[in-house]
Amino acid sequence: MFSFDKRLQYPVKVESPDPIFARMLQQAIGGVEGEIRVCMQYFFQAWGARGPTTKYRDMLLNTATEEIGHIEMLATAVALNLETAPASLQEQGAKDKIVGAVMGGENPRHTIEGMLHRHVLSTGMAAFPGNAEGVPFDMSHIYASGNLAADMYCNVAAESTGRVLAVRLYNAAHDAGMKDMLHFMIARDTMHQQQWLAVIEELGGNAALPIPNSFPQEQENQQHNYDFFATASDGSVPPPARWNEGPSMDGKGQFTVFPNVPMGEEPVLGPARPDSGAQLEQM
Repeated sequence: MFSFDKRLQYPVKVESPDPIFARMLQQAIGGVEGEIRVCMQYFFQAWGARGPTTKYRDMLLNTATEEIGHIEMLATAVALNLETAPASLQEQGAKDKIVGAVMGGENPRHTIEGMLHRHVLSTGMAAFPGNAEGVPFDMSHIYASGNLAADMYCNVAAESTGRVLAVRLYNAAHDAGMKDMLHFMIARDTMHQQQWLAVIEELGGNAALPIPNSFPQEQENQQHNYDFFATASDGSVPPPARWNEGPSMDGKGQFTVFPNVPMGEEPVLGPARPDSGAQLEQM
């Protein structure tokens, strides 16, 4: 069960509306680095979490719910930035510089080019669950494996790319209110990165690797489980680096370099079955 407060999590103010910046903000809503992604990722990780304790489930639910507030902030920011966009393609078209670019033959490289037409045609100057190109968010990159450690690494990556996006938006913003909102969101991304890393540490950090650690490592190939495969066509090997020599990160093996050579034979498949539809063309 969820409850809500009608007030925003953090103030959202726009002094100089910018329809093009509204489009950029859509990436933070429905892009692969966006808030819908992390919100749904944390919810599904929480809803699938199992015992023996509920503390990780509770933590994920708290953070997923916080992310709903971030989506609301961004959607509000999109709407506020669209306030100078045309409300109608007919109304005052000749006087409106944006509509005029389409209907009046002005320079085609005009503000309307930077907008999402969907903001005008489909949403009534409001945000929608899609990215900066108008592509709907489709949930295909929600990672909830049921393995807590694996999911935490996914969460670190999600918050890292999300913070990269938020910083880029901050640097692109000209409005003081937008910079203020984004500097809050950047701070929350900082905390969430630290939060997931703290869980990984609590689970044992590198000592918990490899994931899943429930599989007996003696059953995996012992010859190549810590090899760096060098695949240069001339047979050269890379210079020494942390990932190709010395102890492995989990302390359970030694990194070595293995010149990648074929260890199998050329595959030769048998004749196709008559009903497979894979018969060779007769030349």
